[in-house]
Amino acid sequence: MPNFTQPRPGAARRTFRLGSAAALVLSLVACGGGGGGGVPFFPLPAGDGPGTAKMELRTLSTRADLVSGGDVLLEVLPESGDATGLKVTLNGTDISSAFGKRADGRITGVATGLTVGANTLKASTKASREATLTVTNAPRSGPVLSSVQTTPFVCATPAPTAASTSAPGTNASGLSTNATDAQCSIATEYKLFYRTLTPVSVAAGDGGCSFVLPDPSPTAQGTSQPTPANSCLQPYTKGTTPAGSVALTTTTTGAQVPYIVRVERGTINRGIYDIAVLFDPTAAAWTATAPQSQWNRKVLYSFGAGTGFPRLQFRSSQNWADDAALSRGFMVVDNSMTDSQLNGNRYLNAETTLMMKEHIIDTYGEVLYLMGNGGSGGAINQNSVASILPGVIDGTQLGVDFADSETTAMEVMDCVQLVNFYQSTAWTALQAGQTPTQVNAKKAAINGHLDHTACHGWTTFFGGLLKAGNYTPVGVADNATGAIVATGAPTNNCQLPASQVYDPVANPTGPRCGITDGAVGVYGATANALASGGTRALSNLDNVGIQYGLKALQSGAISAEEFVTLNERIGGSDTDGKLSTARAVADTASLAIAYRAGLVSPGKSLANVATIDLRTYDETYNLPIGQAGIHQYWRSYSHRARIDAAAGGHANHALWRFGPAGSAATTTLDSFVAMDAWLSALVASSPKDWTNASRTQLQVAAARPTAAADLCYLSTDLTRTTKILDQATCDADPLLRPQRSPRQVAGGPLTEDILKCQLKPLATADYAPVTFTGGQWSRLQTAFPGGVCDWSRPGVGQTETAAPLTFKAGAGGVPLGERPASF
Repeated sequence: MPNFTQPRPGAARRTFRLGSAAALVLSLVACGGGGGGGVPFFPLPAGDGPGTAKMELRTLSTRADLVSGGDVLLEVLPESGDATGLKVTLNGTDISSAFGKRADGRITGVATGLTVGANTLKASTKASREATLTVTNAPRSGPVLSSVQTTPFVCATPAPTAASTSAPGTNASGLSTNATDAQCSIATEYKLFYRTLTPVSVAAGDGGCSFVLPDPSPTAQGTSQPTPANSCLQPYTKGTTPAGSVALTTTTTGAQVPYIVRVERGTINRGIYDIAVLFDPTAAAWTATAPQSQWNRKVLYSFGAGTGFPRLQFRSSQNWADDAALSRGFMVVDNSMTDSQLNGNRYLNAETTLMMKEHIIDTYGEVLYLMGNGGSGGAINQNSVASILPGVIDGTQLGVDFADSETTAMEVMDCVQLVNFYQSTAWTALQAGQTPTQVNAKKAAINGHLDHTACHGWTTFFGGLLKAGNYTPVGVADNATGAIVATGAPTNNCQLPASQVYDPVANPTGPRCGITDGAVGVYGATANALASGGTRALSNLDNVGIQYGLKALQSGAISAEEFVTLNERIGGSDTDGKLSTARAVADTASLAIAYRAGLVSPGKSLANVATIDLRTYDETYNLPIGQAGIHQYWRSYSHRARIDAAAGGHANHALWRFGPAGSAATTTLDSFVAMDAWLSALVASSPKDWTNASRTQLQVAAARPTAAADLCYLSTDLTRTTKILDQATCDADPLLRPQRSPRQVAGGPLTEDILKCQLKPLATADYAPVTFTGGQWSRLQTAFPGGVCDWSRPGVGQTETAAPLTFKAGAGGVPLGERPASF
């Protein structure tokens, strides 16, 4: 049974034990909610003025210093509980009528009309003295935590427009009007859809329906895209759509309601968002203090995959028509700024998630929990929210997990360097007389992967993300030889006309589009030594001191000469992302920022989130069968290793492994249902003090259900019919075992969290029983003039997280500190 705890300033915390039915009712009214017309509203009698008892005024949707959009849900807490004579003012204007005593005894209301900047809210009652709370409000277009937003930034339009050589194109917004300001603010719109009675399709041609996106955007100017005929959700018109045509659905609270969905679409933090939820068009207006009862107060936030740095506004790539969630009463949410392909700035992703959550609470009512889902870059974004803003996200469903993008970029750079090195005459000369199989086995041993092809995937798909300006994308055309060819026309990561972006000669001050350039407000800028008069964001890419292939040498997989040649010729990338004969050198100041801000996801933060890690097989680069080769099993174990190092165990982390045959048909639903059970139990056993409070790993682990146990499907189980819970059996399957990264082969830790290693002198004893000739040792000393990585020590700048940080005052950031309180 859940606890309902209502704190009162200056008084002991009072806890009531409730039966499940009573707890359900109370959970619905806790934010003033109820079906249709809401819950009883108790008028507050007038009084003669403030008294002397204590009073507290608190924000419910976010911290008082991180409000956005001009409104905020508040709670008034008089010490005595007596609300007689309540008066609430905003900047001197009486807004008392917005507040009321709800059926649960709480006094709540939404303050609207906040100005940008500091606002003064005051509350008093006849028996309580006046409480004052300063609320800092940012525009709906942001930023809240950042000091700057990247420019240029091209607003979306109702229909897409084509780019020219001098002007960027625009993307379709999914909205009917244009942006009203330079921040790409577009008027909010609402649409209704209903679930038809048509059964879901199970086979091609059976006449069934599918949960495709019901409201696709136009593909060209002057065109429109109707709802697909096979969509299970069709447009609903109040008073026109027959009630008998609308399917019914039963929510997690047991309510059976018409399956009608309202979609809210608008812009927040320059991203285009969707909020979809079951809706009763015949009921009274939905407010934060009177939400409709078919919403179960649970939020599923969908984070998009990929990674990109475009300077354009997009509609979200996610499909809000999630039947599993909507039919059960969940709210389904997305925002293009939390789609990794559309925004690779992780701090902006976290900031946007925070703003979205606040908007939901201010508009729809308090939430029980926020659950994420998303794979690859979508997994990075979930981890980033958990690490940058602990407490905002309660549970993560990580498809093919990466812990963060900063350390993922290390493997991207390493693979680009290695794939290019393997094409050099220095390497190929050493392979004379070897068969292709023998040569590729050496590459695999150096790379650390199941075979040599995984680095081909990184080079082909993500090598270009390191580039700051215009470049011609390249990739590996032949897995057997590793031959590199151009794979497309010249492009840039900003997706702007070539003439508008950075070029070290022609446009040295133009917008840079590299991997850290979009986060210049976090990392800061420095003079660009490669472009006179230009600046660049600080970089944390570094491979100084890394002994590529060290364990391959020690195991006998490569020779001493191959090891020496590799490390003297591997090179690195310069700050424009171009190949360099010199090793890459990080800007020292960027390293501590990455750790302090949570951009390198720390185990300390990852330990406090309920996590289901869905690890499908992607160990080799084999495009014909859909394998990119970049989503390695070891990534899940690296995630766990960080948690283990910080918390001494990983009981909050469930790992589901699948072989080459793929996941089971029900895996996505199984994960969703298990996570709902987990978070529902967590809400009951460990309720939060406020919506973005963090929990402990102990609390999270105690609520973990059996449905979230570690499991696998063996690689021999081609029909995925037998779920294996015994981890020893799973570990014995050779295709389910984790491999390693190039840096782990170089001696680095499984945690993969050292951006730049500290160095130690070379010592021949470290290589025993391998020996080098005098010439080889001299060459190694030249290759490593400052020494080699000392993995027994923390990385350079590696420090404890100080998240959450704010960057409003500039790059580097400062801790937010304690949540602001009234006085």
